[in-house]
Amino acid sequence: MNKIGSTRSKVYRAVCMVIIILLALLFLFPLYWIVIGAFKTQQDNYSITPVWWPSEWSTANWEKLFSRRSAPLFDLIVPFSRNFTQDGKDLVLASGPVVPGAIRWLVNTVFMAVMAMILTCITASLAGYALAKKRFVGRGILFSLIVCAMALPKQVILIPLLREMNALGLIDNIWAVIFPTVGWPFGVFLMKQFSESIPGEVLESARIDGASELRTFTTVVCPIIKPAFGALAIFTFINSWNDYFMQLVMLSSNFNYTLPLGIATMQGENSVDTGLLMAGAALAALPIIIVFLIFQKYFTKGITMGAVKG
Repeated sequence: MNKIGSTRSKVYRAVCMVIIILLALLFLFPLYWIVIGAFKTQQDNYSITPVWWPSEWSTANWEKLFSRRSAPLFDLIVPFSRNFTQDGKDLVLASGPVVPGAIRWLVNTVFMAVMAMILTCITASLAGYALAKKRFVGRGILFSLIVCAMALPKQVILIPLLREMNALGLIDNIWAVIFPTVGWPFGVFLMKQFSESIPGEVLESARIDGASELRTFTTVVCPIIKPAFGALAIFTFINSWNDYFMQLVMLSSNFNYTLPLGIATMQGENSVDTGLLMAGAALAALPIIIVFLIFQKYFTKGITMGAVKG
């Protein structure tokens, strides 16, 4: 019986391993197709029969991506300065060296996603901790409104957002894409649920030891909810990176474009350069992969935490 059970166990594990490998290959195939397509010739990309492996490796798509247009690598802009200048433009303190437009777009996109990730994690963790561990009037109503806001698409509040960003002088500024993401209701909800698991005795011990609220939060709460930070960081980064609609509405200058917007402007009106799109998509996927690999451990903990109680 033991041998039979052992054999069944090995067969079961082998079948599971095969299924996992097949699923992994299935999910990796789009990335493979993008990377391979970026190195294909135009003839291979437009072939009616799918070309699974390039007949000739070519860097023409990458050369085209980095050869069109040029822009400063970065601009040091005084925030909200547009309202105080005579020409109504942002006050630029300094600019970086001139680089290909795709590099500037990539820098804009990374800056937007990283700042949105950092600010969202800070605000969501503070709000979630307060909603979970503080008792104040209207706490339940406020949390209910946040949950309801999760079902509200950005398209519904687009006009108020545009008017608000315009009043702040942030239209056609990368911060106009960042600020609407900072108060992400899902982030507050996620952090609130994680903060519920913090033992009240630990917080009370910190207060007895004389720790202030800020010190209690930074030294006691943050280490406990570190997996939630990892999960929220990945969610926010990907959400900001892929928010093409908000980027399209808020940004109009070539220097302020994100990578998806910049690649879209490089397409002809009646034609699509598939190889150029593949090269841009491969470049855009690289930072997301890096961020996921960095936060993978915390992301996994964040997803699985709470699955087992006791």
